[in-house]
Amino acid sequence: MLEVQNLSKTYNPGKKNALAALHDVSLTIADGEMVAVTGTSGAGKSTLLHILGGVLSFDTGSYHLDGEEVGNLSEKKLAVLRNRKVGTVFQSFLLLPDNTVRENVEIPLLFARVPKKKRRALCQKALEQAGIPELSDRSVSALSGGQKQRAAIARAIVNQAQYILADEPTGALDSKTAASIFDLFRQIADSGRTVVIVTHDLQLAARCDRQIVLKDGAVVSTDGSESI
Repeated sequence: MLEVQNLSKTYNPGKKNALAALHDVSLTIADGEMVAVTGTSGAGKSTLLHILGGVLSFDTGSYHLDGEEVGNLSEKKLAVLRNRKVGTVFQSFLLLPDNTVRENVEIPLLFARVPKKKRRALCQKALEQAGIPELSDRSVSALSGGQKQRAAIARAIVNQAQYILADEPTGALDSKTAASIFDLFRQIADSGRTVVIVTHDLQLAARCDRQIVLKDGAVVSTDGSESI
């Protein structure tokens, strides 16, 4: 479970260019939920996602992941948490273009020092779940946008992370491909994982279990009922 209480984040605090990104945010995301985080540009969506992923600190409040206070963790323990519990998917894929799909997918396993034989088996399983097992040895540079995003999703789930966080994962894709990628996230959630997706696409967001709506850095709805 993800639990955030009274969380606030300001960039460049105390300076002329200080920017209050989040204000007193509280929310809970249950295990196995598929949740969309929506809101206009600058609402704080990506900031919230990066805090949930353990890659960005916060100023005040608390964030518990599986009952553990993330704000109290050392950098070393945060790195372990990100590797074992969280898988992240980005709009721009963030794949190594000159490497194969398998080489990209196995990166989290290399950090976790998983033995080679087990890495191969886990990579194959993740690629099958992502619907691209036949692309294992293909160079990323030869893939379509949809195939790249599927490879990025395979990388996010390869270490069997419970929490999958996606930042505008369909933003660079055409509508048909975006719908198929959303179908894949739905399958991941239905398998028991928790999926949190930042998106501007309200049609796709409506397919999630519920929507968390942000406006000017604050939560205005946790069920999508408030207009943005």
